[in-house]
Amino acid sequence: MDDMPQRKKIGILGGTGWPSTVHYYSELCRRSESRELQFDPTRPPTTPEMCIESLDLRYAVSLIGVDGDESTWQQFDDYHRIALKRLQASDADFVVIASNTPHHRYSAIVSGVDIPVLNLFEAVAQHCQAEGHRDVLILGTALTMRSQVLRDAFTAKGINASAPAGNNHRQAVLTLIATLQRGDSDGAARSIAALVREATGRQFTATPAVCLACTELPLAFPAHQNRTSFECDGIAYINPSVVHVEAALALAFSDH
Repeated sequence: MDDMPQRKKIGILGGTGWPSTVHYYSELCRRSESRELQFDPTRPPTTPEMCIESLDLRYAVSLIGVDGDESTWQQFDDYHRIALKRLQASDADFVVIASNTPHHRYSAIVSGVDIPVLNLFEAVAQHCQAEGHRDVLILGTALTMRSQVLRDAFTAKGINASAPAGNNHRQAVLTLIATLQRGDSDGAARSIAALVREATGRQFTATPAVCLACTELPLAFPAHQNRTSFECDGIAYINPSVVHVEAALALAFSDH
């Protein structure tokens, strides 16, 4: 008789984009196995059961609405909500959305869904609070960098968070993301560090922690991309995806 406790079944809403989905799945498995092998290295490790709903990235992006006009977001919200309900029907105990951007519409997307959906923005803000960060620079997609929802999550934890103030700096982040998507990480870490140092003194009185709020951005730091947080050249970085994965495993392994 297997005396291991029952793990909760994890639903993953992915596809936006697929590398993020792969990263979530592989990290959930790798970290779960590592935990279990610490208890008993003589048996095959157990991992939580999982189910995945993979959306079409191009279609999802085409549905992005205009902030301030709720009617323009209806199709985007519905597309994600219907997928969440398919995961619910697959007997998932809870869901993680394997992308930063949809969390900008978290409240609308989860409306009518009867299982928990772990909020990435809240998990990251809580992680930064636990690490003692008071100032955070948000780097990510255009939608994520302008997201008031993300900034509010940090504010609720007493953290001052903002994206780069200058249009040229925000555009530089988007260009860097596109470069990393093509698999070219050469010089990316230096570019991010330079941007952070320019923001220090203009937007922040001290060097802020950096929230890498796009799945591609941690690729600039290949030695650290599977860590929740790390330091490089005197700058503290936070990887939201890995923070989210850790929160999912904590729930999957919990008794409640």
